[in-house]
Amino acid sequence: MKDIMNMNVKKLAFGAAVMFFTNFAVAQTVQDGINSIDSDKYAQAKTNFTNMIASAPTAENYFYLGNTYLKQGEPDYVAATENFNKGLAADSKSYLNKLGLATVKLGKGDKNAIAEIQKIVTDSKEKDAEVLFRAAEALTLFEKNNSPDLAIQYLNKAIERAEKKGVPAHYYYTLGDAYRLKRMPGDAMSAYDKALPLAKNKASVYTRIGTLWMAAQQWQQAKTSIDKAIATDPSYAPAYKALAAYDIRYQQNAKATQDLINYTKYADEDPYTQLEIAKLYFTNEDYANSKQVLDKIFDKINDPIKFKLRAYQLYADGKYAEAKQNMDNFVSQADKSRVQPADQGLQGLIAAGLAKTEKDTAKKAALTSEAQQKIAIAKAAKDETLKWDMELVKIAGGGASQADIDAGPTNPTIEGLKQKVAANAQDSDSLFKLATAYQDAKNWNGAIATWQKMNALLPDWAPGYYSLGYSYQQAGNSDAAKMAYEKFISTVKPTEQDANKQTLAYAYFAVAYMSKDSDLAKAKDYVAKSVQLDPTYQDAVKLNAEINK
Repeated sequence: MKDIMNMNVKKLAFGAAVMFFTNFAVAQTVQDGINSIDSDKYAQAKTNFTNMIASAPTAENYFYLGNTYLKQGEPDYVAATENFNKGLAADSKSYLNKLGLATVKLGKGDKNAIAEIQKIVTDSKEKDAEVLFRAAEALTLFEKNNSPDLAIQYLNKAIERAEKKGVPAHYYYTLGDAYRLKRMPGDAMSAYDKALPLAKNKASVYTRIGTLWMAAQQWQQAKTSIDKAIATDPSYAPAYKALAAYDIRYQQNAKATQDLINYTKYADEDPYTQLEIAKLYFTNEDYANSKQVLDKIFDKINDPIKFKLRAYQLYADGKYAEAKQNMDNFVSQADKSRVQPADQGLQGLIAAGLAKTEKDTAKKAALTSEAQQKIAIAKAAKDETLKWDMELVKIAGGGASQADIDAGPTNPTIEGLKQKVAANAQDSDSLFKLATAYQDAKNWNGAIATWQKMNALLPDWAPGYYSLGYSYQQAGNSDAAKMAYEKFISTVKPTEQDANKQTLAYAYFAVAYMSKDSDLAKAKDYVAKSVQLDPTYQDAVKLNAEINK
């Protein structure tokens, strides 16, 4: 599950160039297909290009159909390759179809494809703006396999070649996509600004501008641009996907669900588009809708990616054995280049879930070790598909149901704050007060659930993890408490160390105390740090003396 707030450039590179045929009707049909791709209507685009091939089986038409399979939510490399090969059978010199085959290699992780693309461009003598554009598009299409510098070079040449007939808007916004890959938001915005007056459907450009603002965490500007996109064209599906990302960020789950309903309404029934919708529902923690959509298309998709999404859904439901079976299916069937650090992180979480109920000591230790190793891979890659530490805390802590929370102590203050939080899930002040009120009432299930929401809303705010650890500790869940305290320790910034000395000392002591019977080396290390932070902390001094006899 990749972070959709960044709106993966692969999903943004909707643009395609118009071939300047003398027959206006054919050119219009090409543009229809291009517009369908831009609007996330891939089934419609495939039908469009398939009909074109039926009436004129040219190399160019095969390229357009093959390229549609590359630009859908999950690329279908087999179908794309089949069409590019048919295009080369129609014209063995077709630079476009040669680029298509090289793009497939690049998508699969073969970096040698970049040199192959360069050679194709050189062989074309750089005279054709379309070839230059398509080469650049290929180099921006995949998040992890790309070459934005070369793409920018080709796009500038394509723009220069196209100036006499008029530069298409998608040349500029693909240039913006390339600058995004280089993390140059200012240049990306300039390119989008140039695309705006040229674009027939300005919603496409406004949506890109909005997602660029989101990537920069400028949320108000992002919302303004997305609202402009929807006002310009209320039927432009990708704008609702961007709006869903915005609402998910602010935990407006009900609004995000409505955004996804609108996205579904204005996109089409292509199975791979529906797969994207299932992913988005999952990101919105709307597991029921995610499962419903995936169930509807599961047998229509041959891509093993379906097993990965099923594994995420099963993991969310705590069905770890079934989740493992689906992840095993994905890993065994998918190309190795498609197994991402997040996938290994998920395997680690599943192993942690299995370890929790494993009775055999040796098997439990092996699963715990696997969990640590694979989650470390995801964290080392700085993957944020899931909040890995907090997922481990949830596994260790189980999770109280709303019924359990409601069965605990309450009072008018709690009930009033519950109403405020229900009305505005991003009201961090009310969340903080509600969590504290639950603690004061010793309703530890309520405190745990509320601190978890607080931490999801403010993931960089360290005190939230400390309070979660305290609540777990009071509830008698030592494993979850240790993890939460350790998350607190790792989240405190170096500049905040002095101000948090006492709480850090207690967190280190608490982890040491709860680890002394299971991991003596860690207990010694942590209690020493506790004493170092606060030499007057007598509980830590005593524990330090006791375990170092």
